[in-house]
Formats: sequence, structure tokens, C-alpha cells
Amino acid sequence: MDSTILDGQVALITGGSRGIGREVARALAMNGAKVAVTARNSEKLKETVSIITEAGGECSAFVMDVRDYESITTAVKAVTEKYSKIDILVNNAGIGMGGNPPWEDDIDAWWTIQEVNLKGVFMVSKAVIPAMIERGSGRVINMGSYVGTYPNPYTSAYSVSKAALVRLTDSTAAAAKEHGVYVFVISPGLVKTDMTDNPFFEDVPDHAWVAIEKSGELCVALASGKADVLTGKFIHADVDDLDDLIARADEILDNDLYTLGLKK
Repeated sequence: MDSTILDGQVALITGGSRGIGREVARALAMNGAKVAVTARNSEKLKETVSIITEAGGECSAFVMDVRDYESITTAVKAVTEKYSKIDILVNNAGIGMGGNPPWEDDIDAWWTIQEVNLKGVFMVSKAVIPAMIERGSGRVINMGSYVGTYPNPYTSAYSVSKAALVRLTDSTAAAAKEHGVYVFVISPGLVKTDMTDNPFFEDVPDHAWVAIEKSGELCVALASGKADVLTGKFIHADVDDLDDLIARADEILDNDLYTLGLKK
């Protein structure tokens, strides 16, 4: 990537204190964006800021809880006051739960997954997108998962949240396109992070893991605007070749590919 491809742009990343969010923030900053990372853990956010600034990027931290709309609007206001705008929103904050069939899951724990992974994305987007629409430009990248595209008997909470996120993404994209705002949902693949550091993933073979850097590279490409024609689509950081998808855009749009649908 051109290290100046995102010069002049401001990016807000939720869940930026560690893992994929931290890597996405680093990649955007290394390609010229001014980056605002948000999360609940202020100490971990400081680590992200240090990593990025020591590498020569610009990054600031803002405490935010994606389950609390007041916390969201307060952080978004602070980011906007510091940088004057938000061009790129990466809705990365998320949590997982697995190991049981649905009827054995705790009700409150199951619903908390929806509040973070789905409602959180909705609320942060609601706080950020109106200003994008007013300016006539912006890009939103939602962190989805292949797990939301097929039945999962032991991860229903996570699967449901990610399936619903695909529909939220393409619904938002359809509404925002005429205003110059483009919305995508991506899958990072199976990445070694704190979320996957548990016995549920202990038997995953080495070849099945995806390099964390691929998520950052895909977010940079989408943030650059090169794939705006694919707004609303689901793109995998490891499986899909973005340049190939762009070249096949007419086919993808004509046949409504790379989204959820009903087989008949």
C-alpha cells in the first residue's frame, strides 16, 4: 500500500485496545490516516497509541463503551472536536461465546453478545454516519465473521449477531449510498487473538489460522475508496481477492452475490 493513501482522513476504530482493532488502527495510521482508537480499557488503549506513535503514525485514545449510547456520543464528540471530522469508521468491538447448544446458554450472556456485536455497531454508526452524510462522504467497515453465514450449533449467540450484522450492513449501505457513504462488512478469518485464546480453538490446525495483518490491509483498501462499487457486500480478508471482486463487480451486483440471501 501507498503509505500516504489515506492522508487527510480521520479514522475511528472501536475495540482498538488490542487484537484486530489494534492492527487495523496501526495499518490505517501507517497509510496516512489520523486514528482515534476507542475501548473501555484506558491502559490498553495507551499501549495502542504508543505502538502507533512510535512507528511514526498519529493516534489518540478515547474511552468508549459500545453498550452505552451516552458514552458513544461523548467519545464521538471528542474525536470530532480534536480532528474536525470522521471519514472512516471501523466497527470492530465484539465479544464471543461458545461451547453449548442454544438451549443451554445463559439468557443474559446470550443477549449481551447481541448488545455488543450488533446493537453496539448500530449505535456507533448512528452517532457517526449523520455527519458523513452531511459532508457527502464516508466509509464504514463492520467486522463480521464467516461464522454468521452458516449454522453453528455451539456458537449461536455469536453466529446470530454476525448474521444480523450482514443485514444491518447492506441495509445501511443501501440507504447511505446516495449520500456518498459506503458501508462494508468483512471477515478477518480465524485470527489468534485474546478472543480465540481458549479451549474451544485448541484443535485448530496451524494452516487454518489467518495472519492478523490481512485485516488491516483489507481495511486500508476499503478505506481508500477503490472498492466503493461493492458497498454493502461481505468480503473475507483471506479468501477473497479484492481486485478480482472489483473486476467482477457487475456480475456480483447483477446476481446479488456476497450477501445473505434465501435459496429457492
